[in-house]
Amino acid sequence: MTEKVFSPQEVTALYPEHDYSLSTLLASRVAISPDKTFLEFEGQQWSYAQFGKAVDETAVWLSKRGVRVGDRLGVFSQNDPTTIILLFAVAKIGAIMVPLNPSFGVAEATYALQNAEVSGVVCSPETLRCAQAACKSLTTTPWIVLNRAAKDCTVPVLGSQLFPCDQAVEVTGSAQDTCLFIYTSGTTGSPKAAMHSQRGYVLTAEAFIVRMHLQPSERVLCVLPLFHINALFYSVGGALAAGATLVLVSRFSASTFWETVYKTQATTSNLIGAAASILVKRDRSEFRPGHCMSKMFIAPLNEQLVQAFNAEFGVADLIECYGMTEIPGVISNPFTGPRKLGSMGRISPHLAPHLPQPELRVVDEHMVDVAIGEPGILLVRTPTVMQGYFRDPIRTQATFHDDWFITGDLVWRDNDDFYWFIARQRDVIRCKGENIAGAELDRVISAHPEVLEAATIGVPAELGDEDIFAVVVLRSGSMLTPNEIGEWVASHLTAIKIPKYVAFVDSLPKTPTERVEKFRLKADTQLFSQATKIQIHHTHDVFR
Repeated sequence: MTEKVFSPQEVTALYPEHDYSLSTLLASRVAISPDKTFLEFEGQQWSYAQFGKAVDETAVWLSKRGVRVGDRLGVFSQNDPTTIILLFAVAKIGAIMVPLNPSFGVAEATYALQNAEVSGVVCSPETLRCAQAACKSLTTTPWIVLNRAAKDCTVPVLGSQLFPCDQAVEVTGSAQDTCLFIYTSGTTGSPKAAMHSQRGYVLTAEAFIVRMHLQPSERVLCVLPLFHINALFYSVGGALAAGATLVLVSRFSASTFWETVYKTQATTSNLIGAAASILVKRDRSEFRPGHCMSKMFIAPLNEQLVQAFNAEFGVADLIECYGMTEIPGVISNPFTGPRKLGSMGRISPHLAPHLPQPELRVVDEHMVDVAIGEPGILLVRTPTVMQGYFRDPIRTQATFHDDWFITGDLVWRDNDDFYWFIARQRDVIRCKGENIAGAELDRVISAHPEVLEAATIGVPAELGDEDIFAVVVLRSGSMLTPNEIGEWVASHLTAIKIPKYVAFVDSLPKTPTERVEKFRLKADTQLFSQATKIQIHHTHDVFR
């Protein structure tokens, strides 16, 4: 018998109405499916009712610990069930969770914990020493607990002395309250704490049902880190909103990914494009046929990825999207089609008919709308927009024009209302009087069979403007030369886009979310000394 497939509207109609707080969203799902498994992790399972009880107990523990409305709680760990429990427990008492990248060093952790002014930190045994070192240098020292026990360690464990929950926990957090600080990637400077409300989280979670046509029977595999908006809002939120099961793993592993997909019977998962590319390049002996994965949320996509995932890996639906920490759940290729490979997609609708839907504009530098097909700056107005950057009114104000969020991304819109990414405004190289999109050059050079990845930046030119400088990581054993990089670009793009300089490096500096930190490349005074000037002759290159 074929299982009924619900429309997104039918999925949400299965559950009682809620008020767009995390507590009422969870309660509405517990009411209908108390015994259904909500969360799985390394052989452990929590039903919806058991998860709700764990949230209540943790909320009581936090309250007894002194966490109050508006307090910030740092969470410093690889993926762990306690992070998800804490998100809902903290929201229940009106506090705010601040998830940190577990690979942070002391300086990075110190910055985030000081910037957020946390009152406490929940960390894993692996991050304990870093957390302790970071907290020592803070103006006010936060308390620290572990999320699980560690051998020969006297640091208390979260919930080790749970207080009885004989009566319902008082809910003090509401839909309009801030529940999360998500730190931006910081590709152009110090990271900023984007503040998100409970309403914004719930709206994004329900919108993900639309984006991926999630079903209550879904088994959502979460391999991305829980300090990132993709995992927290889309995987965790989407699974809960659909009344589905979330299968959590501690971290992404390319070598065991398909084995995990097979064993967990996962039906859907989210990946970043870099992780998907790694899977395509892995030995096919790691692939496990007969899995249940039928759809994945991946961006950006290209023909090679689509071909491999469709034909070789048997994943039928690949949904490409666009997102930012500040504006989750706004643009995506539609699940029911049509889709346009390489595009950001169309506006993603939300399921709340009484709330405004997302809106987009493409404008010039004077904030005047440009015509279809013309490049411009993307502006977004959406009910899921961040509430602002924490205690940073100057940068918050600079990010908005009236009530439109300024993405800083150059895009264009086609006749079918699909949007196409060109480049970050700060990733434009001004070369010989023309604007060159660094992102386009990055994609082209990275597509070379002997290149692992590449990043292009502008360096001062002798006659003004900038020259193009390509920083390239080669595959092991490659003997590729700078001139061959130039010839590759010349065969794909116009002559003006050929880099003038190339440097080969072992790795590129990256943010916790795997974005290249081009500002660090530009600030590296030694990097240019490693560069080689390209010497090629191209019939259309009148400047060389």
